[in-house]
Amino acid sequence: MSTDTGFDCVLESPLGRLGIRLHAGCLFRVDFLPDTVALQAPASSIARRVAAEFEGYFEDAQQCFSVPVAPAATSFQQRVLTALRMIPTGQTRSYGEIAARLGSGARAVGNACRRNPLTIVVPCHRVVGASGIGGYAGHTAGPELQRKLWLLAHEGVDLAPLKTP
Repeated sequence: MSTDTGFDCVLESPLGRLGIRLHAGCLFRVDFLPDTVALQAPASSIARRVAAEFEGYFEDAQQCFSVPVAPAATSFQQRVLTALRMIPTGQTRSYGEIAARLGSGARAVGNACRRNPLTIVVPCHRVVGASGIGGYAGHTAGPELQRKLWLLAHEGVDLAPLKTP
């Protein structure tokens, strides 16, 4: 089923609308959308599965995403995305910790996180700065950072140590 938005479904979430794109039976992209974009029912069985997994996650943060993913990413970005998926719910890692694990630099990890096409499913929100919350989707303030704070609180992360003075 084709729509003018190009999404396989548009879901309502506690963080606003989410646009879901699939490719070859895999989750390809998740986008935060303005409320002006119309909700759209899942167009296929895999889209229904993605929608159900998001609903489950927003009801219980311990719900893990198991849908197959195939994000468009460079080899390095793929390595970072894989490392992000290994961070347990309710925990954080610093950009530097991930960089050390990958033999890279913290800035490169931050840039890969900024380009994460699978927000929430690949939990870049669990990556924080060495001395504070860091950013989210390339922003260090505004609605994007509020989404990160909401996701971390939803997962039970103590935000007090992450607040920058």
